[in-house]
Formats: sequence, C-alpha cells, structure tokens
Amino acid sequence: MSLIISLQEEKNAKRKGGLYHKTQVNLAYNSNRIEGSKLTEEQTRYIFETRTIGFKDQEAVPVDDIIETSNHFVAFDYLLDTIDKPFSNDVIKKLHFILKTSTSDATKEWFSIGEWKKLPNEVGGEETTLPQNVAAEMDKLNEWYNSIVQKTFEDIVEYHFLFERIHPFQDGNGRVGRLIMFRECLRNNITPFIIDDIHKQFYYRGLREFKNVRAYLIDTCLSAQDTYRRWIGYFHGEMDE
Repeated sequence: MSLIISLQEEKNAKRKGGLYHKTQVNLAYNSNRIEGSKLTEEQTRYIFETRTIGFKDQEAVPVDDIIETSNHFVAFDYLLDTIDKPFSNDVIKKLHFILKTSTSDATKEWFSIGEWKKLPNEVGGEETTLPQNVAAEMDKLNEWYNSIVQKTFEDIVEYHFLFERIHPFQDGNGRVGRLIMFRECLRNNITPFIIDDIHKQFYYRGLREFKNVRAYLIDTCLSAQDTYRRWIGYFHGEMDE
C-alpha cells in the first residue's frame, strides 16, 4: 500500500521528476504507441509537463494522438483517485470514457464512448465476442475475477487475456486493459508494470498463444515488472510487495 500512497502524494503535490511523473509519461507513451500513436516519448513528456503542444522542427502528429495522450494522464489519475473503489464494469467504462473523450471517435454515433461496442470487431485477425453477448461475458468475467480472495500476478494477467479476447469496446481495449492491470496490481499489493513498445511483439505473441503457452505473456509481464521494481528502488528504496 505504500506504493499507492507514494503515487497519490506525488500526484497531489504535483511533483515533477518522481515515480508518479515517470509512470505517467511511460505508461501513456508505451500504451498509446503499442496502439499506433505517432507521438515520441519526448513529445509525450512535453505534453505532460507543460500541458501544451509545440514540437518545433518535428513531424506533425494526428490530433487524436495528442488528445488520447492527454486523456491517458487523466485516466491514470482517475485510477489512483478511485483505487479503493471495488472493481466493476463502471470503473472499466469510466476509463474508456476518459480515454476517448473529445476524440474523433466520440463524434461517431455508433461508437458510444464509455459503453460496450455496438458493432463486431476483430483483434489480430481473430474474432471477438459479438456485441449482443458482451454484457453477459463481462459480467461472467468480473464475477470470476472478483470471486478470487487472494489475487495473484497470474490472475491479473489471465484477466487481461480474457478481457482482450472479449474486446468489449469498439476501440481502446488495449489501453483500458493495461490500465486495469496496473490498477489491480496496485490494489492487490503487487508490483505493477508497464508493457513497453519495444516488447510489443512479445506481448502480442503472449496474448495470441496464451491458451497454449501461458508463459509467453506471463514472462513478458514479469520482465516489465522487474523494470518497474527497479524504478521503485531508485525513487523510494525497497518497498515490500
């Protein structure tokens, strides 16, 4: 719990250059980059630190990339502010609503930000849960997850796989899913982690092969956890997990 308190205190103090700052920049950059954002890590840091846009002599980036990056910072703050709130569909939908607010998707009547998808979609060429079945499948998934009294690292990773197979939103599922993993690690006193863009192919393979070889995704997440643990050690010394 000391990690949660540290992140909350740094957020409330608007402290720069600490673990909260580093987490915000890296989580937003890598999670958006995995989904195709053109923003660089330096541009992401610039937006977080200055809340302005001004990339002199650099390639122009889509407006949605900038909006979604700014929204990701808000979503992470929501994650911290509601860390004591029970895990539910309401929390999941709110994360999606925050991420997609003011984007071009928000103007599409069929998109429904903060609500389950209305149209079928695929991920990696694989079929996902049909829209009419999403509500029931999400209820079933959350009932299973919330029934686990002592949640483990592997439980959280498995939830992520099952969430991504359902793919409950029209778009933004990966970003929401990775925020959920970070949140649930914090809530369960497990060192959280950030999947970086460099390892996205290992991450994709892990999701694709999870039913056959669980270790691919688990090991990728464990490697990312080691990185975040080093960050904690640097900024705050060793914390009990």
